[in-house]
Amino acid sequence: MSSSLSPLSELDQDSPVAVEVPDLVSNGGLDSHGLATTSQDEPGEPSVAQPGVELALEPGQEPGPSQVARWYAVQVASSCEKKVKATLEQRAVTLGVDNRILEIEIPQTPGVKLKKDGSRQSIEEKVFPGYVLVRMLLDEDTMMAVRSTPNVINFVGQEERRSTGKARGHIKPRPLSRQEVDRIFKRAAEKKAVVKVDLAEGDQILVIAGPFKDFQGEVIEVSGERSKLKALLSIFGRETPVELEFSQISKQS
Repeated sequence: MSSSLSPLSELDQDSPVAVEVPDLVSNGGLDSHGLATTSQDEPGEPSVAQPGVELALEPGQEPGPSQVARWYAVQVASSCEKKVKATLEQRAVTLGVDNRILEIEIPQTPGVKLKKDGSRQSIEEKVFPGYVLVRMLLDEDTMMAVRSTPNVINFVGQEERRSTGKARGHIKPRPLSRQEVDRIFKRAAEKKAVVKVDLAEGDQILVIAGPFKDFQGEVIEVSGERSKLKALLSIFGRETPVELEFSQISKQS
């Protein structure tokens, strides 16, 4: 089997509960409140992004809508995605629901971190920080297994309004549509490597390669996606902006 804490926003008690879910891809992530509209998919429509689901059924029992595994987004505490994944995998086995909690994924894309000494380190960048995706057969047991896992905040879904009082209602998990699932995994597979660099505007650098070798300067702009930065170098007594490759500089302490 396979990132900040945000309280749920207040809902208008006098209006129908219909919370809009953002586009998971174009917006670059899920709603920090973990709320979403109900899916327009048919209740039993399986995702086509992953292989079919094999569930343990009794002899002669036919799979129904409630026995079809779907992908669900789960909001977790900041930087706890891997911890939640490992813990939930263990809990699923311990609680005897590993035949219903089938996959736990953290969509990631390759990245490169540029260290202070100019060396590069391969890393994995999360596509949607603060969320894990779980493919599961939704029932009371599997919902409880997920919700009671340490560092899990809640499912992404629709808040069911309470009939009385102002207390927050129960969050009903909303399965991701097949289009959302396809886009998420496609984005993770196709996204170009991201370069993260331990540099910021105002940092002092030393040029170690290229025509400006041994020049010192100050960073004025960092472009991680292009693996380049702009720095002000003193050339002929004048500060001149120069574009440099990450590999051409080292950060001064």
